[in-house]
Amino acid sequence: MSSDNEAALDGHPPWMEIALEEARRAGGEGEVPVGAALVQDGAVLATAHNRPIALRDPTAHAEMLVLRAAGQRVGNYRFPEAILYVTLEPCVMCAGALLHARVGCLVYGAADPRGGAVESLYRILEDARLPHRVRVVGGVQAEESRALLQEFFLARR
Repeated sequence: MSSDNEAALDGHPPWMEIALEEARRAGGEGEVPVGAALVQDGAVLATAHNRPIALRDPTAHAEMLVLRAAGQRVGNYRFPEAILYVTLEPCVMCAGALLHARVGCLVYGAADPRGGAVESLYRILEDARLPHRVRVVGGVQAEESRALLQEFFLARR
């Protein structure tokens, strides 16, 4: 976790709430409840939630969809000044997409000990062999994020 980013996030409490609302939408649609919001200069560029079942697309994670939507909106695929808020620590695929999109900062909620590629299982965003670094702040509203996931999976057992 990068503590120097925590001060920068003091004025941004609504952004993770937007991601949490997207996660709730995903859960309501029968998808794993993960939501994301990409923010730049105090404005939301795009929001998204998991949709691999609905889209029949294994890459339709919230992070991938939010980057695609933002790219279409702004006419670019790179976001060096943007902050991505996501309710769950990104997987390998999504962490790779953050690097390719040159996202400036990642803020995530719950850690993912089974598949997290940021701090839990892998540390892809810190790999010095790669040409870009993403600042990371983890654990923001982690309890709310974790509770959504736990409730979703308990209801399916």
